[in-house]
Amino acid sequence: MKKLEHIGIAVRNLEESEALFARLLGTSSYKRETVESEGVITSFFAIGDVKIELLAATNAESPIAKFIEKKGEGLHHLAFEVDGIQERLNRLQSDGFDLIHQQPKSGADNKNIAFLHPKSTGSVLTELCEEKKA
Repeated sequence: MKKLEHIGIAVRNLEESEALFARLLGTSSYKRETVESEGVITSFFAIGDVKIELLAATNAESPIAKFIEKKGEGLHHLAFEVDGIQERLNRLQSDGFDLIHQQPKSGADNKNIAFLHPKSTGSVLTELCEEKKA
């Protein structure tokens, strides 16, 4: 893993949370993006080399809506930047980690992403991400 790329935070109300984090972090969100396949709208803040990603559900069936219903707002996942995401997934699976995604898929912020199941990562939902190649 190259670095912690971002911290994902599940929120009920994106506008209120953006205002809160703008005050807290002393900077504005630099990007909003809808990821239809996940039923989520994201908002990114840059803090040094790490980003904060706010995630709000766009429908009641999205993973974020279900997460908030079960656990409430708060820390959703840690995302790590990798090179060769498919090879990394294959290695992690062979090392006994449970994968939510067997193959990378398109995510927000020009990334290919895949998640590891928290039951195999100490109860922490873990995302791998790799910059999409042009």
